Amino acid sequence: MDDNIEPQVLALLNRARRIFVLAGAGMSTESGIQDFRGPQGLWRTNPASQRIFDLQAYIEDPAVRLAAWEMRSSSPILTAEPNRGHQALVDLSRTGRDITIATQNIDELQQRAGSRNVLELHGTFWQSRCLDCDDRRSIDEAITRFQSGEDDPHCFRCGGILRTDTVAFGQQLDPRVVGAAMTAASTSDLALAIGTSLAVFPAAGLCDVAIQAGADLVILNGEPTGYDRQARAVLRGAIGEVLPRLVSQVDVYRPSPN
Repeated sequence: MDDNIEPQVLALLNRARRIFVLAGAGMSTESGIQDFRGPQGLWRTNPASQRIFDLQAYIEDPAVRLAAWEMRSSSPILTAEPNRGHQALVDLSRTGRDITIATQNIDELQQRAGSRNVLELHGTFWQSRCLDCDDRRSIDEAITRFQSGEDDPHCFRCGGILRTDTVAFGQQLDPRVVGAAMTAASTSDLALAIGTSLAVFPAAGLCDVAIQAGADLVILNGEPTGYDRQARAVLRGAIGEVLPRLVSQVDVYRPSPN
């Protein structure tokens, strides 16, 4: 971390009462889950895999669904554990501040680390969803069926196409989740964008909401983002090293007397 930036970021954290966190795929790479747009991201190492995340291709092409279930049944999400970055956000919430985390991740690692106020912008891997009747069940059931020989497990209720309860290309985000995230961003004193390229909208636009409401923006990411110039501070480095080091120095929040 740049020694000149660290005191500035600590001052912002200590001053803030309400903190809005936008967490991206980089938050979970230290747990062994590949990101999408980083140097070793899925889109760079396997560009063809993007079809798995395209809703229309998934519906129309059984081969895409087969590839998707193969990926799910061996996904590192199944065995991943929260890392020090996830724990640091839990520790930050214990300093007496109001923390809302809007995550683009589908792995639920932040919740498993102990965070309570987590908004899943892109849904969750851990639940299957029928595209026809909207039936939702544990993903374990569908993966077990796939591993037992069903190349394309369908909905038990109506026979419709199943996929994870996640947002694919071509799908809209849940307006209730987006609305809650916008409210949190617009009422924050400080916005932290962690492990995200800030290239995916509408998630990245939550930074605009926070800035327009008067919040300071701090970015912690391995590579430059399109919001770096709008940020009060930009940090580089491993999230599992930088974030715990910062949070360990944050004071307990004590409201000013009236």
